[in-house]
Amino acid sequence: MKFYTSIALLVWACSTSIEAFTSPILHERTQLTAITPLKATTDTLPEIKLFNSLSRNKETLKPLEPGKFSIYTCGPTVYDFAHVGNFRAFLTYDLLKRVLMYFGYDVNHVCNLTDVDDKIINRANEQGIDNVLDLTSKYEDLFMKDLQALNIIPAVKYPRATEHIPEMMEMILKLEEKGLAYESEDGSWWFATDKKEGYGEQLVNLNWDEMETTERGESDLKRTPQDFCLWKAFKPGIDRDDAAWESDRIKKGRPGWHLECSAMSKKYFGDTIDIHGGGVDLKFPHHENEIAQSEGASGEPFCNCWIHNGFVNIDNEKMSKSLGNFLTLRTACAAPADVRAYRYLVMSSLYRSSLNFTPQAMDAAKSALKRIDKVRNQISEALGEEKNVDAGDSSLATEQVPKALGNFEAALKDDMSMPRASAALFGLVKEAEREFKRVSKDDSVPLDKPGLSAVWNALDQMDKVFGIFYQVPMTEEEAAEEASAEAMTVPEEVMELVVQRTEAKDSKDWDLADSLRSRITELGFNVKDVKGGEPEVTPIGK
Repeated sequence: MKFYTSIALLVWACSTSIEAFTSPILHERTQLTAITPLKATTDTLPEIKLFNSLSRNKETLKPLEPGKFSIYTCGPTVYDFAHVGNFRAFLTYDLLKRVLMYFGYDVNHVCNLTDVDDKIINRANEQGIDNVLDLTSKYEDLFMKDLQALNIIPAVKYPRATEHIPEMMEMILKLEEKGLAYESEDGSWWFATDKKEGYGEQLVNLNWDEMETTERGESDLKRTPQDFCLWKAFKPGIDRDDAAWESDRIKKGRPGWHLECSAMSKKYFGDTIDIHGGGVDLKFPHHENEIAQSEGASGEPFCNCWIHNGFVNIDNEKMSKSLGNFLTLRTACAAPADVRAYRYLVMSSLYRSSLNFTPQAMDAAKSALKRIDKVRNQISEALGEEKNVDAGDSSLATEQVPKALGNFEAALKDDMSMPRASAALFGLVKEAEREFKRVSKDDSVPLDKPGLSAVWNALDQMDKVFGIFYQVPMTEEEAAEEASAEAMTVPEEVMELVVQRTEAKDSKDWDLADSLRSRITELGFNVKDVKGGEPEVTPIGK
């Protein structure tokens, strides 16, 4: 009962606590593809430190190609809605991209879509769906809309696993050549973990004596229990023809989960990538297996830096579909203010730490945004159209704002320390609040417009990373409701005809009244007389 109560409270808090706010100065939502860089040339690009899960240390990022970073991240399995825990990973990818782009780096980001999987096949069978693609395309589209709602800069590519089957087959055969893959009697293919030096010692330190089989119900097909599946042989009555492939060398079946990322990463980036990201739960087996496959096939290092974000917890327990304690974005955050608040909650936290998703945390995030929006509205009203005012001798413009920006950038470069970055942002909010309070006490004292202008521009600069000044797009349901409301609005021309008809009836000019009714009908509206009241006017069909 405790869990269900907390879920109910959370949904209630997201939809009702703290009055909804709408800022007139929020930017219209656009799908961003670039951020104006702070620095412009590769020889002046700053060093950025990131915690590398491979070395277990903070390291200075060193791209393979000067000034450019390749990033591969694990995307959703598109058989259901992604939940807010999943979106922490996608917001972390967004944060990383925004930080790199803020400092002037080019970013080439690829995020895969898993559209063939046991869960997908089971869900399609349960729902009687004729073509698996109908299921996966539906949830892929919903995922993209949620990314847009959260103001996440899209990846350059979202490759689907089913579009890269030849590359996966090629990798299997390359691994076989090197003695790292074998075929079992049923036609499945397995990675020989005991043949790969260092397996289980990259992102994790496995205790081999305590390990159990990694594939449920199939240990009898493997040479050793730790071997993982590269290709699952087709099982009549269980698998589907619309989710199965074969070649001259590889029998009918479908790829294992781990293989797809190795094959797609190689296709788009070659043997080695700069950064690979995912949730901490993907370290093993998924990412450890990716390293084994990719390095086994190429003989080259697979990834120079691994970044893993922490869990989102409810009742101090990881949010996941398997535990049944997950909330979709629009369930947990029904109002636009809630969606923005969730983005801020994640973006202002330390990405490597667990994040507790509670009504109190969401309330705090909404309060923070409300405070920021209020200050920006006040500055906008004070400055009018002129947002760039010469600093002059304003200490706010020449001292406090540069100091805050310096602290902000230092935080970004130190493993994306967003709590410190948030403190820098709120330091400026507090300075602006102090300035408005100072003037409110004495009307004869002029506002420090140069200082407020500097604060305005600094907040916009910081938002290149936070991404919180935007208008959350409406869902299809919200758009339909708005369209319906607009359709219910009676045009002025129709209302004028209604008034004329009422006057004609009062004068007992029945022919004119009938003519006016016909004209109202031609314009798409019904008019109904109400005894003792005004006529009701409704669109035809409503």
